[in-house]
Order: sequence, then structure tokens, then C-alpha cells
Amino acid sequence: MKLLLGIMWLLHWLPLPVLGRFGDAIGSLLFVVMRARRHITLTNLRLCMPELTEAERTDIARRHFQAYSRSVWERGILWWASEARLKRLIKVEPGPVPVDEMTARPTILLCPHFVCLDVAGASIAMVTSASSMYVQQKNAAFDQVLRAGRARFQPVKLFTRQDGIKPILRALRDKLPYFMLPDMDFGEKDAEFVPFFGIEAATLTATARIAATTGAQVMPVIATFLPDYQGWRVKFYPVWDNYPGPDMVAATRRMNQFIEERVREAPAEYFWTHKRFKTRPNGEASLYQRSE
Repeated sequence: MKLLLGIMWLLHWLPLPVLGRFGDAIGSLLFVVMRARRHITLTNLRLCMPELTEAERTDIARRHFQAYSRSVWERGILWWASEARLKRLIKVEPGPVPVDEMTARPTILLCPHFVCLDVAGASIAMVTSASSMYVQQKNAAFDQVLRAGRARFQPVKLFTRQDGIKPILRALRDKLPYFMLPDMDFGEKDAEFVPFFGIEAATLTATARIAATTGAQVMPVIATFLPDYQGWRVKFYPVWDNYPGPDMVAATRRMNQFIEERVREAPAEYFWTHKRFKTRPNGEASLYQRSE
């Protein structure tokens, strides 16, 4: 892993168009050799986008592997490049990062799993402190670099699932924005089955419950690639009105619908290699069984 990190450090000096094309090439290779992940990706796309042809879904899957690979290699820029270079490459929409709005009251920054999500985190970390959930990496060297990279500009509080919800609530009450990634399948605990692209998906209700408990506003933020390897776009969406309301399940359904709409805008950049529908209601059979 130290060798890989060394290569990433060397490559981060490359112009972004060169590094991006290198990431695309590695992703194309991974699409061929990573059969299990390719199967998961294509299964997700068949479930979520049945209106497309198999060739269209395969094209999205291939481009997803390219985008995911590219995002990993480009992470070296986020970790080691100068702040001036990052500011040149990150385009924030509709304008500057809304620091005053996100620190005036408790704020949940809703960031679904698009491959460039670390870019959204970097855009925020350059201007204000924040907090987020964190999965400790198995490799100690990579874990250290990842943590340092996410906190290189401003202090960042990182919590694990084992820490529970209390540190998150304290951070929000201190008006420290909480960077939340709510759209992965962690099983039935603290989740409800709500539709995602019309498929019942075990979805954490934490966004709605935390907002209800703390009075936090929910401000979505999504990072995607700019065209022609020009950098990244980070878009801050308006704060959701009347969220979560009295019905936590309805609020979670609203969240999934918002994520669906954003996925359709950049389908190759969503995290399709994750088994989003792994947990099934009422003991239903797995959707990821392979026929061969």
C-alpha cells in the first residue's frame, strides 16, 4: 500500500487531463477483470434502469468503472496539491461555498455516494470545519493518509458507526456541519424499506431522525466531473423546506427520490458497485445471485 500511495503522490503532479485519462484506462481494465463487481453493477442498472437496452447499461457500467478509477487516482490532488490548484479545479455552484448558511444553524450536508464525493468534502474543508461519519481503513498507512487528507485545511471531526449518534448530535448542536452519506445498505437496523428506482431498498432513516431531533436543516451537496477533464463541479442545493415533517418514512422516501433525480443526471458517476439492494424484505431471495 505504501508503494501505491507513493505512485499516487508522484502522479498528482501530472496535469489533470493526463491523470484523468490514466484513471479512465485503468478503469477500463478493471471493468474486464473484476467480474464480481461488474456483475453487481450491471444487476443494479438492470433493476434501476430497465427502460435502457443492455448495451446502454453496459456502456454506463464501463464508464462507471472509469469514473471510479479516475476518482481514486485524482484523490492524490485532493490530498497533496496546493490549495490554489484545488480552487482552480473545483467549480462551486451556484457560487461560493455557503458557509454562513451552513453554520448559522445546525446543518446536515446530504452527500450521496457519487464517486467525487471527496471533492465536495475538500471544497467545504477549505473554508470551514465540519464533521462526518468515517469507516476506518484496514491498512494503517492508507487510513492515516486518508484521515490527514480530509483534515488538511480545517479541523474535521470523524466519527465511526461504533461511536453512536451522540457525538453527531453534539457536533450539530455546536453548529458544526455534519457531512452525511445516507444511501448505502447497512441492513435492517435503523432502516426502513422505501423505494429506490422503484425497488424496495433498506434505507437509513438517520437523516430524517437527526434533523427532527436537532432541528437541523438539510442542504444537499453533490460533486461531479466537469467535462473534458477540466476539474470538478460541486453543487449546493437549496435547503429542503418542511423537512423532515412528522413522518420519518415519508421523509426518507423524499430523500431517495431526490437522489434518484441526481443519479439520472450523471448515471455513470453513482456508486453502482455497492450492493444497494442486498437486504431484502421478508426473507426474499438475493437479487445478486449469478446464473452461471
